[in-house]
Amino acid sequence: MLTKLGSSLGRNDEEPNIELAVELCETNNIKGIEEIVQGLKCKDKAIANDCIKVLYEIGSRKPELIADYTNEFISLLLSKNNRLAWGSMTALATIADLSADEIYSKLDIVKKAYEAGSVITVDNSITVFAKLCKANELYQEEVFPFLMQHLATCRSKEVPQHAERMMICITADNSKDFVEVLEKRRVDLTDSQNKRINKIIKSLSK
Repeated sequence: MLTKLGSSLGRNDEEPNIELAVELCETNNIKGIEEIVQGLKCKDKAIANDCIKVLYEIGSRKPELIADYTNEFISLLLSKNNRLAWGSMTALATIADLSADEIYSKLDIVKKAYEAGSVITVDNSITVFAKLCKANELYQEEVFPFLMQHLATCRSKEVPQHAERMMICITADNSKDFVEVLEKRRVDLTDSQNKRINKIIKSLSK
């Protein structure tokens, strides 16, 4: 499988990696996916980077095919290779609803990655946290306040997108807190950003 990766083919674009992900999904090639997971350990950085791309592309299409590798992704969240770090968080975002227990058991690592991570890492961590909240009431008790603290303090330009990512875990019981935080952030937002907030709040009243 590694011979089909972009870097193995001398390509600088991601198309071969996406094509491989599609092929693995269409054929439910468990053995092939295992080979790609093993490729994450490759000393050739280009190979490892291609492998994480293939895996989160699989996750976006058939998350159940990579859910068994949750712990492998978590182990890479604090990698010195930033591509593997944010790629692993992206993969976790696709499977967090399927692997909520495993992720919650390593919540401290996920939070560390969120705190130290790149913009893409943070974006995808919000989806991970939101899916944890949705999966289990006990998880929500710990994680939802964390999400609200993030929403109250994150950069203004992140507010609409991150609020949209959080929507999957907003319920009748917690929507009041969510809306209150959004209303407080309005003063920092542009007109277009506030329109997105209006849409979010309006959808909650339906």
